[in-house]
Amino acid sequence: MTAQQAAKHILVVDDEPGVRELLRNCFEMEGFDVCEAQNGRQLKDILDKGGVDLITLDLNLGGENGFDLVREIRADYNVPIIMITGKGDTIDRVVGLELGADDYIAKPFQLREVLARARAVLRRYEGAPTSPASDSAGERYSFEGLHLNVAQRELKSEDGERRDLTTGEFDLLLAFVRRPSRVLSRDNIMELLRGHEWSPTDRSIDALIVRLRRKIERDPSAPRLIKTVRGVGYVFAGDVVKQ
Repeated sequence: MTAQQAAKHILVVDDEPGVRELLRNCFEMEGFDVCEAQNGRQLKDILDKGGVDLITLDLNLGGENGFDLVREIRADYNVPIIMITGKGDTIDRVVGLELGADDYIAKPFQLREVLARARAVLRRYEGAPTSPASDSAGERYSFEGLHLNVAQRELKSEDGERRDLTTGEFDLLLAFVRRPSRVLSRDNIMELLRGHEWSPTDRSIDALIVRLRRKIERDPSAPRLIKTVRGVGYVFAGDVVKQ
């Protein structure tokens, strides 16, 4: 593990002390800094203090709605979330990913898998700029009544309503608006989003497309902006104006 990885701070959120201890020991043995929370209140108190690089969040927190916590975290903080779910809770995983979680781990889990997924998610966020880059400081785009500010990593409607995007969703949208009317294969997209970790299948790209459509399309079931080119990939068909 590099010094950069060793400095990463992981917040473990679970209402079972034994699980928190297991994960804490797992991460600390690999050089990560770890803190714990057993409920949503403690989670928010720690996040407000800053310095958290990754959250592992059990969706079943003894009466608290884990989905609400995912939604609240994603609205206020740009910090990656790995959900902890039950073995057979496929619907929970899908809903959590659509709300903005970055990955999931099913119980019972293997510690080696936990570490691998945590490192992969951290690498994704390390690839995203945390401050405006000099070559994109004034870069702005408009399309379909939406305005994308690259420096602020922000998408707003004409009436000023903010559309909350995860890091992956924002980077995907930026890749599209920079290349309007150009068909991008899944390989093209993976290369443009280099620094992200993808599974050997194409489903992770497709899932990200579905999530982004929900954020920007007037009717996600009949997309007008991000269109599928069967057998090839996707194309951004909206009229893009660079400002």
